[in-house]
Amino acid sequence: MTISPLLFIGLICLAGGGSLLPAAEAIWLTVPSSGERCVYEEIHANVVVVVDYLCIDQNNIGLGPTVDVRVNSAYGKELYKKTNETHGQFAFTTSESGTYLACFWIHHDQTHYTASNSTAIVNIDWKMGIQTKDWDAGVELELRKSSERITEIRANILYLKFRESAMREVNEKTNKRVAQLSFISLGLCLMVSLFQVWHLKRFFLKRKLI
Repeated sequence: MTISPLLFIGLICLAGGGSLLPAAEAIWLTVPSSGERCVYEEIHANVVVVVDYLCIDQNNIGLGPTVDVRVNSAYGKELYKKTNETHGQFAFTTSESGTYLACFWIHHDQTHYTASNSTAIVNIDWKMGIQTKDWDAGVELELRKSSERITEIRANILYLKFRESAMREVNEKTNKRVAQLSFISLGLCLMVSLFQVWHLKRFFLKRKLI
């Protein structure tokens, strides 16, 4: 069976890390006194996502100003929204493939916080897939991990196949349209050439040059 380059690269990534995306990653995000800062992840469908966040002050000496949080799905659906928070957790299972966005901005009322015009530092612990499981110790743990890993690899391979199929369909449509435009251009060139020959012949006949 022939394996496409896209699928081959995906298999290598899965063998090394179990996912095309980092299964778990810690992010430090600096949120300005005005405006918002966002993080995003490209995630395929039916993946469990658990995110913990903690806001500290810019001097790293304690809890910082409170923030507002909003999480949107790949198609703009609001999955989570909280206001006036210093820490929290949100979790969801993706319903469609695409880019998931989490945005943070400083809450408008900071009467509890003495520093003015302060930035906030948000620590984000983003976990996906089997990293969201709370595993026990022992042989059963390893078996369950292996089973979950296989399931996740299979889901990723199916996702890669779907994307490859979609890309192939787009390429085929593009090639077909290019071929059609080429034939149309060739036909127009032939018509223009024949018209020029007819016009020149008519001109020479009128001038009695031929």
